[in-house]
Amino acid sequence: MRKEILMKNLMKNIIVFIALSISLSALVGCSKTADSSKDSAEKTNSATAKNNDYPPVPSGIMQAEIRDVDGNTFKLEDKKGKVLLVNLWATWCGPCRKEMPDFVELQDKYRDQNFEIIGLNTDDESVEDVKSFAKAMKLNYLLGYTDGKFFIEFFKVTRQEGSIPQTMLINREGRLTGVFLGAGAANVAKIKDSVEKAISQ
Repeated sequence: MRKEILMKNLMKNIIVFIALSISLSALVGCSKTADSSKDSAEKTNSATAKNNDYPPVPSGIMQAEIRDVDGNTFKLEDKKGKVLLVNLWATWCGPCRKEMPDFVELQDKYRDQNFEIIGLNTDDESVEDVKSFAKAMKLNYLLGYTDGKFFIEFFKVTRQEGSIPQTMLINREGRLTGVFLGAGAANVAKIKDSVEKAISQ
């Protein structure tokens, strides 16, 4: 009887051990697969960057009419040949304000290298309010407005409907080279690095 109990306990322990081993090996397998996918993705991204094989920016973004605060209208398509940093923002948005000094610095640094920042106001704020805000913040880049269709197309790319700030980097050929969400220090560092790479290409 005692032997039977010991054998049953031993069998239970063996079964539990086997089950745990299988589970652990499955987890390690998934982890390795994820790591190799990550490595593969990094290699692909590196190759993509080297080949300048970026996706074209959707025509709904490139062809949309944008009106600047002085009443002039243009399309992003008109600005091919420039590196464009397109930023969605509003005056009441704290994170938007936080990244603006870095944008001012970028615009100053690369202005003579066909680089342009375009800040698109996402709220129904008046031109006067936006101009006053720009003056107070010492903004040195183009500010404007566009319609809801543009934002729908923008959010399709970023997959972050309604949240701001959101920023898109477009190279000289009208191809998308970066999408940046939020305004943390790490994100701003990525924007600066990406802009520098786009300018040098």
